[in-house]
Amino acid sequence: MAFFSPWALDMEKTADVVIIGGGVIGLSIAYHLALKKAGKVVLLEKGQLGEGSTSRCVGGIRTQFSTEINIRFSLESMKTFERFEEEFGVNPEFRRIGYLFMATTEIEMKVFEENLRLQRMFDIPVELLDSTEIRKRWPFLRVNDIQGGTFCPWDGYAGPSEILSGFASGAKKGGVRIHEGSEAVGVLVKGGRVNGVKTKGEEILTPVVVNAGGPHAASVGEMAGVKIPVKPIRRQIFVTAPFHLTDQSIPLTIDFHRGWYFRPEGNGFLLSGPLDQEPSFNLAIDYEAMGYASDLAIHRVPAFGKACIARGWAGLYEITPDNHAILGKVPQVDGLILANGFSGHGFQHSPVVGNVIAELIVEGRATTIDISPLSIERFEKGELIIESMTAFKE
Repeated sequence: MAFFSPWALDMEKTADVVIIGGGVIGLSIAYHLALKKAGKVVLLEKGQLGEGSTSRCVGGIRTQFSTEINIRFSLESMKTFERFEEEFGVNPEFRRIGYLFMATTEIEMKVFEENLRLQRMFDIPVELLDSTEIRKRWPFLRVNDIQGGTFCPWDGYAGPSEILSGFASGAKKGGVRIHEGSEAVGVLVKGGRVNGVKTKGEEILTPVVVNAGGPHAASVGEMAGVKIPVKPIRRQIFVTAPFHLTDQSIPLTIDFHRGWYFRPEGNGFLLSGPLDQEPSFNLAIDYEAMGYASDLAIHRVPAFGKACIARGWAGLYEITPDNHAILGKVPQVDGLILANGFSGHGFQHSPVVGNVIAELIVEGRATTIDISPLSIERFEKGELIIESMTAFKE
């Protein structure tokens, strides 16, 4: 999806806003800036649009979060996913199959019950189910070790490439200059404020730079002399060959205790592999991870013992110390805006993230949702956001 070739960059001497990162977050911001007539907006992507975390995510969309800020982000973003084809002319492949969270321990069930109370405050139709009801609805599941769970029919998944394409096309139509194969190698700072961005062949003078670098957010921050607490963590994913399990609808099903999930994928099933414990940019898959995914799949769905894994891939989460995003201004560098650290939830929250960052830049503050709790300052102040469902990441 090449909109502008790198050689065209020599025409870009100045910009009102430069976005570093061409994943779904950067493109959503670009699109919403264009809607708000933010002036000349330039987006730099060192490779191809979406080739990083966006192309490797599984597209999960849910409302079942345990913090108010994430629930608000989900509900607001859901509005865009619902009208996506009308707004962008692209079918987002949004499938509302529901999310089923299952708890193994009594402590986990108490967490689910607390979460449900919060979710229902937002009128989200979440059901609390016991193991008998889970077995009745989805008899293919082994639930002898399950205490119960929660289910929400609003949840599901969409196509990452379709969403990316919609935002990219919308940004282009709005006049955003998109440059693939153009790596930002420096952020120019003068007198405590952003002055421009340096690429390998050009300098673009600008008063505003948006860091949408995904798992590379910390490196982009270093260019401006800012330490951003984001680490890349690998998660491996596997997909079975075509396999028929049942004719009934199958939700995205999460074994919360093990941090494992599965959902339909084409004629087969997508199985989550392990989440690395140490940061790295490793994108390889390994047999140990495939064995892990297979063992958990067979434990929870015995019929998967007859399925075969056909392919797999690895992607990177951008993890923060409290598993919540970092959004907003950087106090020590005027003009540097952060949209980082989504900790596995960036794709599903990308619509509202693009909107609130555009509001911040154009209007001076985010009005759709108050993003002040997500400021980078919270880490120095010790005001981390506590979440009870950090064991699960899409």
